[in-house]
Amino acid sequence: MLHLDAIRSQFPSLSRLQDDVPLVYLDGPAGTQVPMSVANRVSEVLIHHSANRSGQFATSREVDQLMDEAHTAAADLLQVQDPRSIAFGPNMTTLTFQFSRALARTWSPGDEVLVSSLDHDANFTPWILAARDAGATVHTIPIQTSDATLCMDSLRKLLSAKTRLVAVTAASNAVGSLTDIREIAQCAHEVGAELFVDAVHYAPHRRIDAEAWNCDFLVCSAYKFFGPHIGMLYGKPHRMQSLVPYKLRPAPDSIPGRWMTGTQNHACIAGVTAAIDYLASLSRLDAEHHSRRARLDDSFSQIQEYETLLIARLIDGLRSIDSVKIFGIVEADRMHARAPTIAFQVRGMDSLSVAKQLGQRSICAWHGNYYALPLTAALGTEPEGMVRLGCMHYNTPEEIDRTLNAIQEIATHIR
Repeated sequence: MLHLDAIRSQFPSLSRLQDDVPLVYLDGPAGTQVPMSVANRVSEVLIHHSANRSGQFATSREVDQLMDEAHTAAADLLQVQDPRSIAFGPNMTTLTFQFSRALARTWSPGDEVLVSSLDHDANFTPWILAARDAGATVHTIPIQTSDATLCMDSLRKLLSAKTRLVAVTAASNAVGSLTDIREIAQCAHEVGAELFVDAVHYAPHRRIDAEAWNCDFLVCSAYKFFGPHIGMLYGKPHRMQSLVPYKLRPAPDSIPGRWMTGTQNHACIAGVTAAIDYLASLSRLDAEHHSRRARLDDSFSQIQEYETLLIARLIDGLRSIDSVKIFGIVEADRMHARAPTIAFQVRGMDSLSVAKQLGQRSICAWHGNYYALPLTAALGTEPEGMVRLGCMHYNTPEEIDRTLNAIQEIATHIR
């Protein structure tokens, strides 16, 4: 099991007080807290390695090295063999818009694209706009509203020889529902389609294995797994090399440089390496005798076990409050099918009011739709929205109980 005191001591923000009360950070789905090792690495690069790439002097060579290290670390996190298959960019949304423009140039009128009602809008609207430009048709895979999970039967029915792309999330950033990416990839490939996976919300909670999943493309963001604000795009190497990106003439023609437009944020990319090393440091395996990938395997096994306990505790508590309605999977025997993120409503209150009252009690919670507009539209929760709480491995059972007591107080007052 994770050593919680040792973990929390690495996050300075976790000691912050509001009105002499410790803040409870359950806002992780919108961005996690950052360990000191990551902040120190970003600072160190800004101070001592501030240079552009490919120069014939010391600081430039150091930037070349730290970029190589970041590609290797990202390959370990995503479990892919070729570090060059991963490109960095400002964030997942920007990378997806950029990539969708290039991919859509390979489509024609009559082609079809599948998007999902379970997704964040960043894996929805870019593909709708790209399909519109190409004259392609878009179909939306619905969810099962009873438990807010992707309807696989509908996915299979929508697939055809005309399908060029399937874009789905690995984990809902709103309700935590997981999808079976390996099965979806198999279904897509059977009709000759490609699969684009949004793994942003999955990344801090479960072990990504892009090659075993056999997805064609995958995106995630480091600020969701304890790092800086940087996005990452993986693509099968032959596709990253064959697709034609929008780029400047002097930019490299080889991967990954052909996808990394302009000067990159070198300091924050070095912070990605530090964040991945932080995750590996949670392992019970020693670094001397075990690879970073092996240690990440062990770390995520522990993270999943611990976070499952937290979310089960939170769900049990919420279900005991009469005026609370939970969206998503709640059954104890289905915790393996969800991330430790929950969305709910309190009867008689909009989500903004609930989040505001939680904030007044020093509890960080999100309200609204968190850009998961396709999902909230399908669930019928607009415009009131839902309250979202997300557990991270640095959270404690005591924080969960304190949050449940606060929600009980708020609900009782309304009643």
